Amino acid sequence: MGTPGFAVTPLEQLGDNGYRVVAVYTQPDRAAGRGRSLVAPPLKKAALARGLPVKQPASMKRGPVAEELAGLRPDVIVVAAFGQILPRPVLNIPPLGCVNIHPSLLPRYRGTAPVPGAILNGDTFTGVSIMLMDPGMDTGPVLSRAQIPVAPADTTGSLMSRLSLVGAQTLLDVLPRLARGEIVPQPQDESRATYTSLISKDAGGIDWKLPAVDIARRVRAFQPWPGCYTTWQGRQLKVLEAVHPAGETGTPEEDSREAGRVVALKGRAAAFGVITGDGILGVVRVQMEGKRVMSAADFLHGQRDFIGAVLPSA
Repeated sequence: MGTPGFAVTPLEQLGDNGYRVVAVYTQPDRAAGRGRSLVAPPLKKAALARGLPVKQPASMKRGPVAEELAGLRPDVIVVAAFGQILPRPVLNIPPLGCVNIHPSLLPRYRGTAPVPGAILNGDTFTGVSIMLMDPGMDTGPVLSRAQIPVAPADTTGSLMSRLSLVGAQTLLDVLPRLARGEIVPQPQDESRATYTSLISKDAGGIDWKLPAVDIARRVRAFQPWPGCYTTWQGRQLKVLEAVHPAGETGTPEEDSREAGRVVALKGRAAAFGVITGDGILGVVRVQMEGKRVMSAADFLHGQRDFIGAVLPSA
């Protein structure tokens, strides 16, 4: 059971290692893009490519859904970013339980946005937890954990890709030992629990009064979604990559005190910076609304009056 790309590698690894996947459950197709055409979730595409049966119930809480699932007689249900709460009747179906691959070191960062949460908090390490599910939100006992470093340039996208692979590898270690009864599930320490919540589309608006280090983390945490952005000449300007510290400014100090003011930078990948509430944010890559992604240097070539401008805060 899963929906986004994070769930694809575990599915592939199960199939490649001799496990018989009797069904793949994922979210219904959603309308996307300007044409609002229906788009299949990444896990559905991966499952169909392998000839696996796909189920897309709108809710797992409906009686017939649980009955159909029970009829498949699964030994274990593997869950990876499914996006639906599993009711107790479903949790009770497989004899080995429902095993969740959660991209954090539980009990830290329970909930829907653990990877952005780790980046926003400035963590240098994160990881995956394989846990037995219970009716709570990521509260079940842990079967295994695996830790990886968070690189300074990691985004949610890059970190999720690595965690997906680590989660799949850890799962392959856990399942046979779970079946043999060799693992003692470890209850989580509730006193250390932290929670994350769903990130809204509007969360990417940049407030230049925040410290530069915080904005840089938000740029990484909100990439690829919802992205960080400001506005310039009435159009949205996405900041796709940024660094802090920014480097040496090439703009006179007296012109550089207002939060949101754009300044030139010398000799760095970040061709320009933006004054923030504390420090300068160096901007490396941007995308103007309706235009292609480009480097900050290329963007400046077409925007001669950009240096010295003051960008509004969200």
